[in-house]
Amino acid sequence: MTALPSSTSPNAPAIAAPASQWLLALSLLLIALNLRPVFGSLSVVLPEVMRDTGLSSSGASWLTTLPILCLGLFCVPTPALARRFGMERVLLAALTLIATGTLLRAAGSLPMLFASAVLAGAGIAMSNVLLPTLIKRSFARQTALMMGLYTLALCAGASAATALTVPMEMHWFDGAWPYALAFWALPAVVAWLVWVPQAARPPAQPQDAGSPRAGLLRNALAWQVTLFMGLQSALAYMVMGWLAPILRERGIDSATAGYLVAISILMQLVASLFTPPLAARLRGQSGLALGLLSMTLASFLGLLWGPVSDLLWLWAVVLGLGQGGTFALALSIIVMRSGNAQITAQLSAMAQGWGYTLAAFGPLLVGMLRGITGSYLPTAWLVIALSLGAAVAGWGAGRNLLIQPDADRDKT
Repeated sequence: MTALPSSTSPNAPAIAAPASQWLLALSLLLIALNLRPVFGSLSVVLPEVMRDTGLSSSGASWLTTLPILCLGLFCVPTPALARRFGMERVLLAALTLIATGTLLRAAGSLPMLFASAVLAGAGIAMSNVLLPTLIKRSFARQTALMMGLYTLALCAGASAATALTVPMEMHWFDGAWPYALAFWALPAVVAWLVWVPQAARPPAQPQDAGSPRAGLLRNALAWQVTLFMGLQSALAYMVMGWLAPILRERGIDSATAGYLVAISILMQLVASLFTPPLAARLRGQSGLALGLLSMTLASFLGLLWGPVSDLLWLWAVVLGLGQGGTFALALSIIVMRSGNAQITAQLSAMAQGWGYTLAAFGPLLVGMLRGITGSYLPTAWLVIALSLGAAVAGWGAGRNLLIQPDADRDKT
């Protein structure tokens, strides 16, 4: 594996006291916990949202897709903002957007729901770019461990929102879904308060975040990393938004469908913790990418086409392991293919900006195909096509190459 920059490189900060490093690590993971509840919480109460607001199926499709689209669009200005104001302060602003956008859902009106999607999506997009960069800069010697914990926190936030929103709606808020959705602003406020001391400090060094340079945009390896991130994300958001309806159309009751999705998300936690350290031990990650994508494809097809039996639980477990591992690998590859923290920021902005824009069309196409054909059968062919594309991109992105600081060439 290509060696990462040591903490003595020009882009690495001075070694902080252990207590400060622990606090910084805890703060970053707490922020990561808040980057997925926006998606998971809405999906489980979407029928009630449509019933009470009069939102059409098409409108619901756009409401669930809009935050994903924002993940791509708002990655673009983030590096420039980080250079101007500092990564820590921009990350504080991102947390403000997430908390504010989530809290707007308490109004329960369609304008506020769409405004919430934009604000929270913008904050999540900015955080997506900056967190890997901060990990690369501040934890150069523990990058694999921190990326594993970071991905674990992302999945934990999604899992908690998916599992707890409906019980809170029924038992805490007397069936009021707007308050159950707005509840998830609370952990964002906690993360904001914890991060304020970090943002208040003057930058210790020139900021590392930067926009993708022309050389990076011409770099084949950078585009392979970007396509791998985007295509695997499309598959992930298709599962998050549409797997339960697909299973219900197959005759599975709503409770069992929800449990199957929940066990899949739970398995993502396991895979996301162990994949980055495993990837770091390998000279190249191409074979690992193909293996994880094969697990995802086989299990997805098993859930769509396999017999309705107890075997579905096995497919749900394998799907979670495959998708959790693939997502963790995609994030890790951004760091592993980068020559320094500045390239990490540039590649992160490129991979997540273009990648999430591409990913937004995954769940949107599922809804459109369902509306046109009246069946989820075409979804299987869409999954096959996306998996094959991700496999090609993952094979290239997993090669033992390094994007150089000038972004004009790859080097072993």
